[in-house]
Amino acid sequence: MIFITAKFRVLPEHADRWPEITGEFTRATRAEPGCLWFDWSRSVDDPSEYVLVEAFRDADAGAEHVRSEHFKQAQRTLPPHLAETPRIVNATILQDDWSLLGEMEVPGRG
Repeated sequence: MIFITAKFRVLPEHADRWPEITGEFTRATRAEPGCLWFDWSRSVDDPSEYVLVEAFRDADAGAEHVRSEHFKQAQRTLPPHLAETPRIVNATILQDDWSLLGEMEVPGRG
């Protein structure tokens, strides 16, 4: 799978509305057949920073995402709300789901 984590520093005046601002893009991406997950989180240390954790089935699914109309729309509409260019980590890994964190095993609850 293609595993991506990106940090978005949003202008403070838009930070509370970021889930709404990205809502259409998020829904469209999650509906892509090759999308495994597409999840936003807000930093507990910096309320203007959002972290996006996303995964796609394979390189073809990732390429389809980048070619999609909703991605192109996001390229036009999201940057005006940002304080800086987002930062990204992008890796291909040999798994297709989350692994259990064995160091914090919860016996009997998976």
